[in-house]
Amino acid sequence: MVSASVRNLKRIPDMALDATLLLAIVIVTALVFDFTNGFHDTANAMATTISTGALKPKTAVAMSAVLNLVGAFLSVEVAKTISGGIVNEDGLKTEVIFAALVGAILWNLLTWLLGLPSSSSHALFGGLIGAAVMSMGWSSVNGGTVVTKVLLPAVAAPLVAGIASMLATRLTYRISRKTDEKATAKGYRAGQIASAGLVSLAHGTNDAQKTMGIITLALITGGVIAPHADPPLWVIVSAGLAIALGTYLGGWRIIRTMGKGLTDLAPQQGFAAQTSAATAILASSHLGFSLSTTQVCSGGVMGAGLGRKGGVVRWSTATRMFVAWGLTLPAAGLVGAGAEFLTKQGPWGIGLTAALLVIGSAVIWKLSRRNSIDHTNVTADEPHASTPQEAPGVVTTAIASVTPPPAGTVESEAAIPAQPTKAASVNDSARAAGATL
Repeated sequence: MVSASVRNLKRIPDMALDATLLLAIVIVTALVFDFTNGFHDTANAMATTISTGALKPKTAVAMSAVLNLVGAFLSVEVAKTISGGIVNEDGLKTEVIFAALVGAILWNLLTWLLGLPSSSSHALFGGLIGAAVMSMGWSSVNGGTVVTKVLLPAVAAPLVAGIASMLATRLTYRISRKTDEKATAKGYRAGQIASAGLVSLAHGTNDAQKTMGIITLALITGGVIAPHADPPLWVIVSAGLAIALGTYLGGWRIIRTMGKGLTDLAPQQGFAAQTSAATAILASSHLGFSLSTTQVCSGGVMGAGLGRKGGVVRWSTATRMFVAWGLTLPAAGLVGAGAEFLTKQGPWGIGLTAALLVIGSAVIWKLSRRNSIDHTNVTADEPHASTPQEAPGVVTTAIASVTPPPAGTVESEAAIPAQPTKAASVNDSARAAGATL
């Protein structure tokens, strides 16, 4: 009996070491997620600025990285929502958080490979919910918080940003209707740089805090800090640096989709889109709503495309984005649940999960090298962006018919080639369909 007690006492340091090691693994994995969040979401702030030529690609991402870092220090409301709102802290184990991060990272990398601006935020929420449900059942999820602070903002925020951007685009063209087009474009490029900086700052106040919240939640479950505590200073600094580094490296694949794949933007439209998105993100950060900056900025870009007469939103690309948005929560949740199933098997399960994360990340990176996109070719037109095969569609045509004309004099507008007749459009569509077949 005495010898058994001695053996138990000897095991206590080993158990403490195991818990400390697992906590360290979770913190490192959380910072890796923050890094992927940075390069995944660089497009939110800088895609339109790069596509309109307001800033050079490298300059744009460097500016965005610095402002992301600054924004990480401005608020902790979103971090509180994640660390004490999405799932119940009681009974939550550290390995659950690790499993959630695995699901979020793999979904981030997969959508980056495809060039889809999906939500890093929803990937994190989905992974956390799936892992928590696998570990403790549905009762571990705070459904009310998920609905009010995740799902409702996910629907409302891009709509609000899109409508505001469309109205702002109309207003800018109406105001500058009688001014010199080149002078107007130059002024809006300067405004676009300022608004892009505001989006980067807003991104830091919202997305960097999500990693802060996850690390704080891990520290709470590990008994390092008290429940409902604010993120420690070192957590804020490390999360800010990780997202800034990822931002600086630039998610060029998604920048191309946001800047060229959705619509062709003039400086006026870029300014309207970014200002509307930044306003929505900052307001949500103040209220503690952990919305998707990707969805807000995408809504702003589409609204700007609809706000200009003759502007075309490429709905094929937009549809792919909508599908990715809808799949993000459940897909990351399934991966998170599968990872949690492995981690709760013990140390070998945790090791296997970590190995699968590394292997999966390496495979995705290897696949991305087949079609490399960087700062040298990010502004090159995609095939569909340079050809008029995709018709504007009913929604774009209906809205464009009542939209003010682009800025410029009457003479310059008269020089614009006449729009094809309905019959010609039908013939062109038939020829395009035949070529496709």
